[in-house]
Amino acid sequence: MIDDDVFEVQRLYPQIYIACHTDHVRAASTTWRISSQDASILVHLDRDSGLSPRALADHLGVAPSTLSAAIARLSELGYLTSKPNDADRRKRELRLTARGAEAISDTSVLDAKRVRTMLSKLKPDERKAALRGLALLAQAARRLND
Repeated sequence: MIDDDVFEVQRLYPQIYIACHTDHVRAASTTWRISSQDASILVHLDRDSGLSPRALADHLGVAPSTLSAAIARLSELGYLTSKPNDADRRKRELRLTARGAEAISDTSVLDAKRVRTMLSKLKPDERKAALRGLALLAQAARRLND
């Protein structure tokens, strides 16, 4: 028996991806100097709420030591910040910077112009609902291994 909710995600997500996908080169040699691995780190960060390096490493399925060098390099490029946690100064929190958001946007597999056009087809309340739904799915995806 088919799970209708699962089927809807499987059916709908590829429609968005195919409509907005663009061919691109994502390599350390591009203007932004980020690889696919770097991009996968950045897309898991937020500008407002911090994420611990340990939680990010666990989510990505890599050792914290493996992630450490990438975090240092991305911080040096100005794409993320690594600051002490307010509640526990021994812990660090990673946050995406405005420059990091720009790097993600310019190197995304989704073409910004196509996404903008797609979103413009929605009424303002539909657009907010769609973005909220994507945010909820992404939040659940980050918690898959919890």
